[in-house]
Amino acid sequence: MSMAIRPKTFAVQNVEHPLHLERKDRTVRPATRKDDLDTPAVVIDRHVLDTNIAEMARFAADHHLKLRPHVKAHKSPDIARRQIDAGAVGITVAKIGEAEVMAAAGVRDIFVANEIVTPTKVDRLLALSPKTRLAVAVDNAANLPLLDRSARATGTKLGVLIEVDAGLHRCGVPDAGAALELARLVATFAHLELRGIFTHAGQVYGASSPSEVAEIGRHEGTLMVSIAEILRSEGLPVDEVSVGSTPTAKTAGAVTGVTEIRPGNYVFHDAIQVGLGVVPEARCSLRVLATVISRPAADRVVLDAGSKTLGLDRGAHGTSVVQGFGRILGWPGLRLERLSEEHGVAITAPDTAGSPLPRLGDTVEIIPNHACVVANLARALAVIEGDRVTDRWPVAASGRSD
Repeated sequence: MSMAIRPKTFAVQNVEHPLHLERKDRTVRPATRKDDLDTPAVVIDRHVLDTNIAEMARFAADHHLKLRPHVKAHKSPDIARRQIDAGAVGITVAKIGEAEVMAAAGVRDIFVANEIVTPTKVDRLLALSPKTRLAVAVDNAANLPLLDRSARATGTKLGVLIEVDAGLHRCGVPDAGAALELARLVATFAHLELRGIFTHAGQVYGASSPSEVAEIGRHEGTLMVSIAEILRSEGLPVDEVSVGSTPTAKTAGAVTGVTEIRPGNYVFHDAIQVGLGVVPEARCSLRVLATVISRPAADRVVLDAGSKTLGLDRGAHGTSVVQGFGRILGWPGLRLERLSEEHGVAITAPDTAGSPLPRLGDTVEIIPNHACVVANLARALAVIEGDRVTDRWPVAASGRSD
């Protein structure tokens, strides 16, 4: 005998889940002290952040450089405003989505340091032209007609910077000859304006010593200045000779003839910057607070911050200067050895066996390997002054990789 099984039906539109009712009725007291923050929490030390912002602005001013920070590091209009108030001429972004968020927040000078090659994205870019002065990266002649057509349709002249490969071997023209050829072509388009050249020596993150970091920075600066001189000798306008990266900003930026620096991570710094010798731990303004939720063995503790908070980044481009997934402050014998999505597993180093471990329920503070990834994963940053929580800054461009 067979039985007909009647499918279940659910009328969900008029039904509130009990969790929704609980959330609606519950009043959550905002934390006023750092120790009261629920974890995992991403916190910013306001004093250290402002110190980092002021120091880079001072370096740029002392060397007569424009400072155009890369906001992919923080994706926060609140931090971008602090950078501009300190003297930045505008900002750098990697994605159109970031540019849209920053333009909506009132930023009036944006460089998209990435190749934009599809009609949809080019149209999105040019839609921002009434709000902000724009420039975009190019490294291929095939991209120029599309950029020119969209600029013409919006009645604007789009700024263009030619990307040069300074050793990262990612995007960019390979040498001065290719830069010259592309620059000549840009100059033939009525609605494109050649503003200069730029590079990102990201291979510095594979350096193993401060001296190697400095060597890469000097090469970055001297290469770009030499290419700019060749273009100018052919009558081409090169107003901007722009270099980037936090580790190389002060060496590349010190090369006479460089006009602009585009560091990003410097507002936060992180375990990679510490490992490269760029800054000490005390200059890391972004930290992750996590709680010990398990102590299953004498040499192991488990935290409530995993890859969805800290990321799985051990450093791009071959870096060898970090171990594990972050530095746990105050517990030098603990290494954050592995992450799953919501758990961080820390173990004692072999030479510190038997050392005390944090107790169940204790909060620990972590300097992440890569602060930019952590900011992108966060919805908001808790701003700390001393032990007080004084503000909460939304990461408005969080997840905007479009």
